[in-house]
Amino acid sequence: MTEKRELPGHIAAALAGAGGSTDSAGTPWAGRSLEGDDAHIHNFEHDDGEANPELAGALRALRDGVGGEDAVLAALSKARVFIPIVAQLAEEAEGHDGLHADKQADMALVTIKAPDGRMALPVFSSAAALEAWHPEARPVASYAARAALSAVSERAQLMVLDPAGEFTFVVRRAPLWALAQQKRWIPSYQDPEVAQAFRASAAGHPEVGDIRVRRGSGVHSQDAQGLEVPGGGIGPELCVELALRPGLESAQLSALVSTLQQDWAGNERLAEGVDSIEVKVTLFHD
Repeated sequence: MTEKRELPGHIAAALAGAGGSTDSAGTPWAGRSLEGDDAHIHNFEHDDGEANPELAGALRALRDGVGGEDAVLAALSKARVFIPIVAQLAEEAEGHDGLHADKQADMALVTIKAPDGRMALPVFSSAAALEAWHPEARPVASYAARAALSAVSERAQLMVLDPAGEFTFVVRRAPLWALAQQKRWIPSYQDPEVAQAFRASAAGHPEVGDIRVRRGSGVHSQDAQGLEVPGGGIGPELCVELALRPGLESAQLSALVSTLQQDWAGNERLAEGVDSIEVKVTLFHD
C-alpha cells in the first residue's frame, strides 16, 4: 500500500474550505442575496465557452517558437478552463422492507493515465475542445488554479490541457504545484537555483569535475500535424550532464551515479522544482 503523502498546509486549507462558509471564489455565503444584480451564482455566468485569448496567444507563441512554457503557465494561471465530469452508475441501493431502489448515476471527475503511468487531470481551454474529446462529458468551468487544486486532491501528478486536440500541453508536476499555490513558475532548465543545487551536490565527490544542466529531451512535443513544438512535453524536462574525471570503472560509476541520485531526491529545492531528469555522463579534462 502506497504511503499517504501529506499535502502542504496552504493547499490542504484551500481544499478544506470547499463547501464551507464561502463559495469557490472565497465570497461568504452569509448575507448573500439572490435577487436582481446579486443573483450571479458563479464567476462564469456569461461565459461564451471560447478559449481565453491570452492563453490561446501564449500557446500559439510556443508553437511558433517565440514563446516559452513559463508564458503558457502564466497565462493559464489567470484563465478559465473546463473540467470534464461524467455520469458514473452507482451501486443498486436497498430501500425499505428489503426492496431495491433504482440505480442512480453519480457525477465523477475524469482522470486519465499518462504514458509513463502517472495519473493526469484533463482540462480544456474551450467547451468545443471538451465536447470533441468526450461528447457525453459535462463541462464544468473553473479557474485553472482551482483545477490544479482538484488535481492535487485526486493525487494526480499532471494536468493535460486539450488532450487529443490540435495541440496538447502537459503541465508537469512542478508547474502543477506552482499553479495550485498560485506562484510564479520558472522551468527547471532555466532556474539558476536548480542549477546551483545540482552543482552543490558534487561537493565531497572528487570524481565529479562539473555538473551542468540543460533542457531535457522530454520538453519537446508534437502538434496534431506532427510538427515539433519546443514545449508541452511530458518529460524528462531536465538533462543533468555529469562531467567525470577519467579512470572510473563501471561499478564505481554506477555507485557514484546512484549516490548522487539519492542526494538529488532528498534535496527539497530539486524535489519542488524538477519533475523528471535524464543523466548524461561525459569526461572532464582540466
